[in-house]
Amino acid sequence: MKRTMMSLIGVAAALGAVTGVAAVAAPGGGAQEAPGSSSLLPVQRSALLCPAPTSSEVGQTDYTAFAPKGAAAGADGKKGTAELLPAGTVKDAGGTDNGKGKGKKSTGKNGKGADSAAGQAVAPRDTKPVVPLQEAGKPVTTSTDSPDAPALVGAADGALAPGWTVQQTTSVAAGSGRGLLGLGCTTPDTTFWFPGVSTATDRQDYVHLTNPDPTPAVVDLQLRGKDGALGGSAGEDITVPPHTTVPVLLSTLTTAPTTNASLQVVAREGRIGAAVQATDGKLGSDWLPAAADPSPSVVLPGIPKDATSVRLVALAPGESDADLKVQLATPTGLITPAGLESLHLKSGMTTAVDLKDVTKGEAGSLVLSPSDGGSTAPVAAALRVTRGKGAKQEMAFIPATRPVEQRATAADNRDKGSTLSLVAPQKGKDAKVKVTASAGSGGGTPVTKTYTVKGGTSLDVAPPTPQGLKGTYALTVEPAAGSGPVYAARMLSRPQGGVPAFTVQTLPDDRGTVLVPTAGQDLSVLTK
Repeated sequence: MKRTMMSLIGVAAALGAVTGVAAVAAPGGGAQEAPGSSSLLPVQRSALLCPAPTSSEVGQTDYTAFAPKGAAAGADGKKGTAELLPAGTVKDAGGTDNGKGKGKKSTGKNGKGADSAAGQAVAPRDTKPVVPLQEAGKPVTTSTDSPDAPALVGAADGALAPGWTVQQTTSVAAGSGRGLLGLGCTTPDTTFWFPGVSTATDRQDYVHLTNPDPTPAVVDLQLRGKDGALGGSAGEDITVPPHTTVPVLLSTLTTAPTTNASLQVVAREGRIGAAVQATDGKLGSDWLPAAADPSPSVVLPGIPKDATSVRLVALAPGESDADLKVQLATPTGLITPAGLESLHLKSGMTTAVDLKDVTKGEAGSLVLSPSDGGSTAPVAAALRVTRGKGAKQEMAFIPATRPVEQRATAADNRDKGSTLSLVAPQKGKDAKVKVTASAGSGGGTPVTKTYTVKGGTSLDVAPPTPQGLKGTYALTVEPAAGSGPVYAARMLSRPQGGVPAFTVQTLPDDRGTVLVPTAGQDLSVLTK
């Protein structure tokens, strides 16, 4: 009996210690209340994955890493570390071609899908850390013009973990992939949605799958068109080796070329990072990031005021159809685009709607919500936005995003060329937002400015710039306590020989804090 009691006491103490460092998060990513008292604390570790940037011989990629100031140090009192390391790649994998050709069709396990075990995992040639951070509050940058630049896998801990952000920006001067490609490096997960992909002959879309862990990941890819799952789908059982990236050409996964499709990426074993690189024969190229988790209401912020074409691609992935109210949040209020009072999405099918020049010279954000009396089926959505005309066009993508609850960050801003979009989608709920321009990578003093976004409107501003700026800088967006819901995006514009090259990054909350329940010993449970 005495030995049993001592064992139970040891178990209780161990459980108390584990509970004391546990992080409580809602399934959708937001924090939720823990039973009893709890504390909001900075995360102690975070991970990021950057896909291989480009295979172009005339491309240059800039990496910018940043961690906001103000986070507490790690439990060990150290300032922390944050760095990215080159990942390996898979050569000659079924359905993959490393972004350098048309790819090839092959089958994997049981005659289904592309199995990367058919290819050869190749270790990176260089293991030197990329953009390692030494301190919070100051960006670190590096550049490469190598057409063989690898994917990157990294982690941050201690004081550098909360809000750690890495921006990957690639400029391609010529060729079918010309333009400006931008991507905020992603966190690993198990499920991703990409409305807006294409397997048509005028597009080459690669999904880049990167495994950050020491064990293999097994991934399934499913494409859905206007009639549901695309015939001939061959995206099952794709093995992604440890610390390795696998690019898959989407057109090799189906026998049905489709202009407007949705891609679901599911890691059945392990976890991955995923992003789609889309190249259009006439509209240039850009990254299509994953959309926010499907939800009955979604917001797509940051449509440029000079957009010449806007295409909405949406999917109701659940078992129920979705009936949506479509609204554009303008600088003066919410309006309904002409001829699009409502939108019906059939379950499991992709719907595309051309909104043309919906902004009419005013910057805006698209808001989709359940129609009055309609269903509350979850929805995934993204926009393809085009600027310019004729041969001087350039495209970018805006996926649905999460709201900024506490803080969001956009790295790689220059003296000119950045536009910050803020939208408060709910009428009567204004949003007050503090925007801070960090110190520059080469010097400069941070500057802070506060904006008020009236409920039901969208606001585009040239963001503040650090005093005495040298190099690049980061923007942090922080809603005030009690503020209404706010969503954000940042556009980079860098013209290339008459082409209005641009890219848009949505700014979801950085999830830099978690609720940690307060734990203590309660030996009375042993007597109950």
